[in-house]
Amino acid sequence: MKSSFWNAGHKPTLFSAFLYFDLSFMVWVLLGPLAVQISADLHLTPAQKGLMVATPVLSGALLRIVMGVLVDHLKPKKAGIIGQVVVLAALLFAWINGIHTYQQTLLLGIALGVAGAAFAVALPLASRWYPPEHQGTALGIAGAGNSGTALAALFAPGLAAAYGWNNVFGLALIPLAFAFVVYLLLAKDSPETPPSKSLHQYLNVLKDKDAWWFMFFYSVTFGGFVGMASSLTIYFHDQYGLTPIVAGYFTAACVFAGSLVRPLGGNVADRVGGIRTLLLMYALAATFLFILSFGISQPFLGLAVVVAAMLSLGMGNGAVFQLVPQRFRKEIGVMTGLVGMAGGVGGFYLASSLGYSKQVTGSYETGLMIFSALAVLAMIGLSSVKTRWRTTWGSVTATTAKV
Repeated sequence: MKSSFWNAGHKPTLFSAFLYFDLSFMVWVLLGPLAVQISADLHLTPAQKGLMVATPVLSGALLRIVMGVLVDHLKPKKAGIIGQVVVLAALLFAWINGIHTYQQTLLLGIALGVAGAAFAVALPLASRWYPPEHQGTALGIAGAGNSGTALAALFAPGLAAAYGWNNVFGLALIPLAFAFVVYLLLAKDSPETPPSKSLHQYLNVLKDKDAWWFMFFYSVTFGGFVGMASSLTIYFHDQYGLTPIVAGYFTAACVFAGSLVRPLGGNVADRVGGIRTLLLMYALAATFLFILSFGISQPFLGLAVVVAAMLSLGMGNGAVFQLVPQRFRKEIGVMTGLVGMAGGVGGFYLASSLGYSKQVTGSYETGLMIFSALAVLAMIGLSSVKTRWRTTWGSVTATTAKV
């Protein structure tokens, strides 16, 4: 990584944005690693399990719009404080009162969506401190908070076996409180703060076709990542008969892989261009998801294929957000919310469709094949706009970054 990157920006804010993002994502997908134990106690069908783990993803997607608006009106730090207080209160309530019905799991999932909306705060908080040539790296580091989903998979099933799954909600309050204090002490809003915009101005962004392209591209990369992260514990348990704890370890390996390469994806995009990087990642993701759809019989071979798919999706996430600030730097708050929302919608689709696919057909083949096809469609779409992007806002006369 270039030394000039470390001399730019504000490192304490970058670290606090990462930590806030990381632990927020840990609780955002918490129902996924606990799904095997919860569904056993509440007697849930495969479709209900799929919807349970998908609900926080959809809630987080929609709330990213709200958080994007708050970021532009209240500044990122204050918006992040509000979001963290809501999540802490929701987990405390669930821990003390308990979760006893399927409907209550859905209500908790909606509340946990606020944690998923941290995306719309952490990325602008970090982005506004860095110049265009370092956007991919800065947002890759902040966005590596995706790894929080691996923490949930790594620890939640074991803690649930030892203390009961409802007590996991209380235990999650400990790291969240620590991250909240760090955020209060270290995070700082950049002096480069765009003026607040009216709701009409926000809606105007949606009139730009490039906004819709970015929303679609991220719905495939991040949607695939978070949808898989939410569903893999169930998948490994159903497909290979693994215990919840071992299935959680498998899931953690996959999610760590996809999370840790997000900064690499952003850094590679800074060096060779976001479009070229993203095209390759779509091709790889489509290939591995297609292979996975055939129902690999050996668990460790299946794990290897899922890891490869998650590596591709994780690097793709970094590449998308190398491009977004180049095109929408003045609207980065609302665009982070919109693009993040689309990513969450993609994750909701994947997680819920896998559950329905399992219930209707008895396997995950159909759901995985459809998502593989979406990656191919995204590759075709990106190929169709790359020339226009490189000759307009991505030209050498318009930005110092490689597009």
